[in-house]
Amino acid sequence: MSASERSRDRSSERSSERSSERPSERRGAARTAVVWEALLPALAGAEPRDVLDIGGGTGGFAVRVAERGHRVSVVDPSPDALAALARRARELEVEVTGQQGDLGSLLDLAGPDSADVVLCHGVLEVVDDPAGALATIRRVLRPGGTLSLLVAQRHAAVVARAMAGHFAQALALLDDAGTAPSRSGRRYTHAELAALLAGAGFEVASVHGVRVFADLVPGSLLDLEPGATAALVELEHAVSERPEYLPLATQLHLLAR
Repeated sequence: MSASERSRDRSSERSSERSSERPSERRGAARTAVVWEALLPALAGAEPRDVLDIGGGTGGFAVRVAERGHRVSVVDPSPDALAALARRARELEVEVTGQQGDLGSLLDLAGPDSADVVLCHGVLEVVDDPAGALATIRRVLRPGGTLSLLVAQRHAAVVARAMAGHFAQALALLDDAGTAPSRSGRRYTHAELAALLAGAGFEVASVHGVRVFADLVPGSLLDLEPGATAALVELEHAVSERPEYLPLATQLHLLAR
């Protein structure tokens, strides 16, 4: 990503804080900033890309990608979410195609070799067969295509449950390899994800820790302290690639080819 793109997107984040956003939206910006910046290189270049967002819901990422001139499709099982996506796209005057479905119907909906970039954010936690899901995504991607994979991390989940006083749950998560999704979904370690991606024929290009601090900072601080959200975003960027902070991240974001 060029310096001008980084500057523009971080300036946008600061502008959002100065706007009339609700506190939840300001916190959301801090939670997604690292993923968005990591994704930008895969969207760079003069030619529009075919981008498929699996489980893209109401279009939080899809609409932003479409605003950059790319052809974007969203596959999601929720008709309500797809309706909200259509409204958001109309309001921002961009075109995003929404289709109802999931990973099980992905090949029928999208077809093989149909996407240059696939976003799979918050989906691998809830599928029955993660390895099979990644194999399906690989078939949808064109040769040399990029997968943006965002998943919940187990180490941070252990810490969160312990801090909330749920010690038995934290203990149960310690060595849970995630063979079956729990009520709240699977949690993964970096090593487990790397093995799953390698088994599906992917090569990991980068790994980022997401929400290292954003889930720990009191909401009242972001509401009352001028500049707090922008400073938190800068901190999240600064630690996202430092391996010593990776186990603290609520989510892991991997780009794979």
